[in-house]
Amino acid sequence: MKMKINPEILKFAKVFILLDLCVIIYAFLFHNSLWALNTQVAFLSSLFITIASFLSYKRNIQNRISNLDMTQTNQSFDRDKIDEIDDPYDLYTEYEEIPESELTPEKIKEIINDEKSKVKKNTLKNTLFSAGGFLSLYRVLGYAILIFGFFALNNNHIFMPLGFIIGLGIVPLGVLFSKLTK
Repeated sequence: MKMKINPEILKFAKVFILLDLCVIIYAFLFHNSLWALNTQVAFLSSLFITIASFLSYKRNIQNRISNLDMTQTNQSFDRDKIDEIDDPYDLYTEYEEIPESELTPEKIKEIINDEKSKVKKNTLKNTLFSAGGFLSLYRVLGYAILIFGFFALNNNHIFMPLGFIIGLGIVPLGVLFSKLTK
């Protein structure tokens, strides 16, 4: 069975590899192999963190889509044509119209507090749902590899900060170049 690779991911991979090869050639021409080692430790751990983040957030979104309650989304389809013309994006249906004569400072404070509680509830809910994205085992493992690589280089007295930072920058620059060429 042949696995199909997303063309967008392939484009990013080509840019990452090209940038990494340029950095490797630069390291061997103008510096030494230790400088190249620093760039590669940083690049590989940065790449691993990025891929792990992508996969965990992708899985998180797929889980949210599979758990989507279609009964709530179908309520917006029960609108009449005039309502669809007046409010095409269904922005005002959940709010009740309050006459200006009833808007007292106490009523306004009540509305504001009600909206704040909805935001707080949704923030906590979104944080719990997205916890799988930022607490992914692969992502944590990627950060562990980054930290381990840093300490391994530093303890062996071969750590070169500039090379390490350049290695970390390959992935963000690759993403930037990929988006600019699109």
